[in-house]
Amino acid sequence: MKQGIRYSVITVALAGFLFGFDTIVISGADQPIQKLWNTGDWFHGIFIMSMALWGTVLGALLGGIPCDRFGRKTTLFWIGILYLVSALGSGLATNPYMFSFFRFIGGLGVGASSVAAPIYISEIAPAKKRGSLVATYQFNIVFGILIAFFSNWLIGQYMGENAWRWMLGIEALPAAIYCFMILGIPNSPRWLLLKGNQESKAKQLLQQLDPLGDVEQRIAEIKQSVIKTKSKFFSGQYRKPIFLAFLLAFFNQVSGINFILYYAPRIFETAGIDQSNTLIASVPIGVVNLIFTLLGMYLIDKMGRRVLMTIGSFGYIVTLLGVAWSFYVGAGGWLVVFFISAFVGAHAIGQGAVIWVYISEIFPNYVRANGMSLGSGTHWVFAAIITMITPAVLSAFSPVTIFMFFAVMMMLQLYWVRTKMPETKGKKLEEIELELMSNQ
Repeated sequence: MKQGIRYSVITVALAGFLFGFDTIVISGADQPIQKLWNTGDWFHGIFIMSMALWGTVLGALLGGIPCDRFGRKTTLFWIGILYLVSALGSGLATNPYMFSFFRFIGGLGVGASSVAAPIYISEIAPAKKRGSLVATYQFNIVFGILIAFFSNWLIGQYMGENAWRWMLGIEALPAAIYCFMILGIPNSPRWLLLKGNQESKAKQLLQQLDPLGDVEQRIAEIKQSVIKTKSKFFSGQYRKPIFLAFLLAFFNQVSGINFILYYAPRIFETAGIDQSNTLIASVPIGVVNLIFTLLGMYLIDKMGRRVLMTIGSFGYIVTLLGVAWSFYVGAGGWLVVFFISAFVGAHAIGQGAVIWVYISEIFPNYVRANGMSLGSGTHWVFAAIITMITPAVLSAFSPVTIFMFFAVMMMLQLYWVRTKMPETKGKKLEEIELELMSNQ
């Protein structure tokens, strides 16, 4: 692969690092902020913990608009600016409302990132490597999560009562580096051809992507795909990919993944781990997440998306039942850490490796940005709802009930994967489009 293409993929995937870091860093600030500003459970859940996610919802739902109008590259640059402003503002906030505003700004960046980055990578990646290359975005999300957990623990050891400010503010450094790097990537050739009216430049980039391919034929295939599918997004023509994206994103969140990642220290404290050890107990989650994400990246183009989703679903069910059982029998807190870490591993090799790849693949060229917005928006709506209600849910229901609910949802996911989810491994985007549009 050309060095320029590799640089582009790595740079855009760094948006995933900021995504992962930004969404998880709040777990270390969760309880210190609630104590500092003396907020109730509902206020804390809505304005402190989930405000970034409501920004994420808006960023995801609207992210397709600048992607189409201004291009993937321009959108990705301004996403970095949003992360930078959010990090500085959150770290310097003097009251919960100011804090919530800047977390909302960061959420806009996360949401738009989950639309723009997978689209960009899927549109420049060769078909045989598209899964692993788009999954570099997921890898960076996971890497950002791991660094956030580790950073929270390290800063918490040395920075005293204002440690939470440093936890949040440190993100400004990688955000600034990302903004500088994004200036050096080209735009997506499909965007240049279909939205930017720059066919000659699109041809040049397609030649770089596939030096041995027939560029004129690729141009013709892309144009033909637009002629066949150029209709309104909710016209009914895209019914199948819409349902696939919606259900994949829905099941992603009712697995309980964000519930666990955002509130891991609280869950571990409920399981009996001393409060002083809850942050270090969260670090294994990040390590397991990283290892199994790498495994998922390696396997996704070899075994396929559907196989990984099946493996992940079985893993979800076993580990969630294990967490519920641990709470039911009153087993030690470190057994809960083990099962939750295993659950995160199942997520990483299944939903984690697949979701952004799959949604970026299944929509036709003409509506890919809209489709990615729908899938990402669905994901973040449910993530926001779950994060918002978690403090109250933890007070109202036993951990056994909560984790049994998630296990049942994953049984439904397994049934859906085995009966309804088509495979996309190794196929050109236009081939996938043709199959899905002709089999409705």
